[in-house]
Amino acid sequence: MPEPEKTVVVTGGAGRIGKAIAARLAKDGWRVVVTSSRRGAGADAVADLSVDGGADRLFAAVLEITGGKAPYALVNNAGLFSGPGAAIENVNLIAPVRLTELMSDREGTGAVVNILDRDFPAGRAYSKDFADAYAKSKALLARRTLEDARRYSGVLRVNGVAPGPVFPPPCGGVKASSAPFGRPTAEQVADAVAFLLSAPTVSGAIIPVG
Repeated sequence: MPEPEKTVVVTGGAGRIGKAIAARLAKDGWRVVVTSSRRGAGADAVADLSVDGGADRLFAAVLEITGGKAPYALVNNAGLFSGPGAAIENVNLIAPVRLTELMSDREGTGAVVNILDRDFPAGRAYSKDFADAYAKSKALLARRTLEDARRYSGVLRVNGVAPGPVFPPPCGGVKASSAPFGRPTAEQVADAVAFLLSAPTVSGAIIPVG
């Protein structure tokens, strides 16, 4: 159980997997700051991560909520499946990397969990059967998760959760891949996130779910 003052930021926490993660962490006693790109989504902080500088604006909004102190933990959950390639890269790769960098300027240690994709682990070539920009960004974020675990060692624990086909992609037109033991639930993904945030010696791990 986290200390009462420990705050976790969940990007894209107003819907889909992010909503389940936010609910699970709140139940576990975390102070959860939910972010979204959409006003009216019920988020605590709003910023568009698909545009240049979006991560910096979001982190500034979070610091206003936390009184200028970096949150203890960050869950980089926000994801973009379709649209311009630059926007997909910004949301899925550049923003998580930048937010992790901003998290490293802190007193004491912290934790980051990146939400990846089971089909695109670190080191595996991305599939041409999916949108190239999405697949490439997720594969690169998986690789960067392992690199950042080393880069920020002693300051941030950086891990990843790689879900299988929890939901069909919201953009439509792409079928979710199959899973050998059935489709995982958003709650199971949230369980993996909760474990990584509560495991004080685990860093550089990627947990597949489904």
